[in-house]
Amino acid sequence: MATWNNLDTLKAFSQLSDNRDRTDIAKELSSETGAQRVQKYTVNMAEGLHYNYAAKEVNDTILKILQDLADEAQLTEKYEELYNGAVINTGEKRLVLHQLTRGQLGSDVVADGINKRDFYTTQQKNIAEFAKKVHAGEIANAKGEKFTTVVQIGIGGSDLGPRAMYIALENWAKKNNTFKMEAKFISNVDPDDAAAVLNAIDLAHSLFILVSKSGTTLETLTNEMFVKEALKKAGLDASKHMIAVTSETSPLAKSSDYLAAFFMDDYIGGRFSSCSAVGGAVLSLAFGPEVFAAFLDGAAKEDALAKNRNIQENPAMLDALIGVYERNVLGYGATAVLPYSQALSRFPAHLQQADMESNGKSVNRFGEPVNYQTGPLIFGEPGTNGQHSFYQLLHQGTDIIPIQFIGFKNGQCGVDVDIQGSTSQQKLCANVVAQIMAFACGKEDSNRNKNFAGHRPSSIIYGESLTPASLGALLSHFENKIMFQGFLWNVNSFDQEGVQLGKVLAKKVLAHETEGALKCYSELFGI
Repeated sequence: MATWNNLDTLKAFSQLSDNRDRTDIAKELSSETGAQRVQKYTVNMAEGLHYNYAAKEVNDTILKILQDLADEAQLTEKYEELYNGAVINTGEKRLVLHQLTRGQLGSDVVADGINKRDFYTTQQKNIAEFAKKVHAGEIANAKGEKFTTVVQIGIGGSDLGPRAMYIALENWAKKNNTFKMEAKFISNVDPDDAAAVLNAIDLAHSLFILVSKSGTTLETLTNEMFVKEALKKAGLDASKHMIAVTSETSPLAKSSDYLAAFFMDDYIGGRFSSCSAVGGAVLSLAFGPEVFAAFLDGAAKEDALAKNRNIQENPAMLDALIGVYERNVLGYGATAVLPYSQALSRFPAHLQQADMESNGKSVNRFGEPVNYQTGPLIFGEPGTNGQHSFYQLLHQGTDIIPIQFIGFKNGQCGVDVDIQGSTSQQKLCANVVAQIMAFACGKEDSNRNKNFAGHRPSSIIYGESLTPASLGALLSHFENKIMFQGFLWNVNSFDQEGVQLGKVLAKKVLAHETEGALKCYSELFGI
């Protein structure tokens, strides 16, 4: 059984902190051996993706210590315990099973008296059958007309991940003739959010998915009533236009208010739920269950790579270790995620939640304060838009912010134009490779305003194109990176108590149980 220790108690971490063999990435990449470094520091991922870290401040000495750190921290053993059903979520005393939605990595996992892999595959089968009936018109509106739009009502992990995955595959599905239904998302309790979506769709041909594990989520249930009121005003029976994704014990599970219910459980946190029924229902309805199955398969293959003890064969673990080196030794407090793919426009927003909600902790797994930094600030936008926005700070600001680029050789739509000797896709790719070198190498100039110090580290995940399978692999990579970093920091990455306090106070405000400053702030908004 693995032992859980704080990062600063590990011998390899002390060696890492004491090592002064810093890599001059500007010198390395601009030298005659720069091409060799690029080729050497590349690790293969699943589904034709690659993780290249040649522009990171690492060398063979650092990598050797990182391997020692991975071994001493027992990262492989902890992952094995997780996928075999250990209670890894110590805060809530729960198993952590989002990888199990994608495939069997180890032994059977039995919880609540049932085989959990069977439970997840049963939900996937039920969703697939329902989606096929909707697409065939067997499940239709009151007039027997097909539903053309699906709207997901949820917040946090019930919105960010599924929305990001939908946007990522929308153009691919249209190009490959698997696009079945347009998807919309309502998340914010701000009434303008729901109103904007409802005004943009044909209610009579819309199917709504209410996503709430407990069946009591305030924002989600408020938006459900908003939608039901709109359906009622349109003369439509809401129970014929809504399905639920919830737990088997929630009040939504067997309610006649819904056409059908599909189930999730307590062992998959919202931010890790894109591969569960939370993402499965909307993605299967939008693109077809076969596309969702390919997405799961890509994730499963990347999950399998995360089992490798050798960090040179385990891209998620290697990425995690380099990230901890940057956070805890080099002192970098943020990471920018910059996809050079418009399809991944909401992927950084999803990773903000997945990473910061998981590892934004100041106590260890045992509730004891830690004496080192944990999760970094995560932010990002798609390139090349970001180049005309916050890249100024990344290039010349006082803080060094490591960067994770994502790029693809080919676009999804198969439509391009040649202008001034190169296509739009070539221009996009030219920008990302130029940025890697610009950040790393900089440019000397006697005019200080035009001087670029360089030495700004980055990595890039790249491949031929963004497909359902490669998207699944990409998602798995980051989920497993977050997991491994949580293991290293000895924090519980799978609870999120930090989001609860605000909810409690909001309920007090709405119940008029306030005093002092809270009452004063409430009165500013007429509450």
